[in-house]
Amino acid sequence: MDSSSSGIGTGPDSVPTGPRPRRRDRHGRGMRGPVAPPQVPLSASRAESFRDLVRDSVERLERRWPQLADVDFLVSDVPLPESDEDEWSDEAVPLGRALPASKGSPARIIVYRRPVEIRTKSRDERALLVHEVVVEQVAELLGLAPESVDPRYGQD
Repeated sequence: MDSSSSGIGTGPDSVPTGPRPRRRDRHGRGMRGPVAPPQVPLSASRAESFRDLVRDSVERLERRWPQLADVDFLVSDVPLPESDEDEWSDEAVPLGRALPASKGSPARIIVYRRPVEIRTKSRDERALLVHEVVVEQVAELLGLAPESVDPRYGQD
């Protein structure tokens, strides 16, 4: 036997030994189906689901207060100091902020995602707190009491 024919798969008549396509599933249980039904979002991140909670709360309030259509509702991860000189004090971290309209920019309400998430344990608690924050910020923006913005405020 010469050295040129001693290797496996090295001759001119050899067949490539790469990975072969599977013709059947390995364990006989059928091919895999989808992981979840098509109507279920598989990759909804926490930020996306939080945005949905804010959107739901705003839609509830816009039915009662049509002037909220001119207000921008934003979600930010964390509050930042307003300027470089501002330092964090011993005050509680804000959950939201209302910014009145200024020249060229509409009124804005910002809800801070991480402080709200840290204070809640379940999605239901988070939805309630998000709605309370949105109601409080809308009340501040409109110069009203939160109870007049949403009569169910504080009852849940």
